Amino acid sequence: MERTEGMPHIGFHAGSFSARDETRAAAEAARRRVRIMSATLYPALPHPGPLAAPAARLALKTDGASRGLLDGAWWPRSRDLLSELPALTDVLDPLWGRITRIAVNPKYWPVIPRRVPVGGHVVRVGWFTPEIDPHKLLLLSYGTGRWDLLIIPPETGAESAARLMAAASDHDGPPLTASALIAAEAARHGVAAAEEPLEPDEAWEYEGGASAAFTAVPRQPDRAGLPSRLIVGM
Repeated sequence: MERTEGMPHIGFHAGSFSARDETRAAAEAARRRVRIMSATLYPALPHPGPLAAPAARLALKTDGASRGLLDGAWWPRSRDLLSELPALTDVLDPLWGRITRIAVNPKYWPVIPRRVPVGGHVVRVGWFTPEIDPHKLLLLSYGTGRWDLLIIPPETGAESAARLMAAASDHDGPPLTASALIAAEAARHGVAAAEEPLEPDEAWEYEGGASAAFTAVPRQPDRAGLPSRLIVGM
């Protein structure tokens, strides 16, 4: 009787271990199927590359000695010099030689960085007030020349900006300051092309100033044989 009663006891335990093994194997197989399905249904997305910055919007005089008070016009997309200057120098460096310094009037610029990294070099940034027109950008190339660009306010409409670019880059004039061009556009077409100046509590606390070298470099000499006007980014 003891041997007969013991046999079912041994068989019971053997069957119990077998059932647990089967359950464990089934669970592992299910996990493998989940991993395979995950890899199939959710493939890794490609890493997006850096987006190319939009080209600077410019109109430049190119046909010989510059007349009037401006060499062209620049229509930035924002008042952020750190983001706007690299696109500008990408266009100007091949045309005018490496741009090494710029100066602005701080009236419409909330922040004026002292140095701005651009393509392969650094541009030093300074400011003059009231020596520089609030709507003008002064640029110096690497000991080569000086240029003055009308700054068209970023919020200006496309039609108004196109008229201002044409006026500023016309070979024969007009003999107007940058602010006079902006005011004339607003008067003729009823468009407020310029934003209000920053309030004192909103303005950045300016430091330093522009180097005296900005006042000592002559304007760009004659470049015969080039088209009368170069328009970029429009």
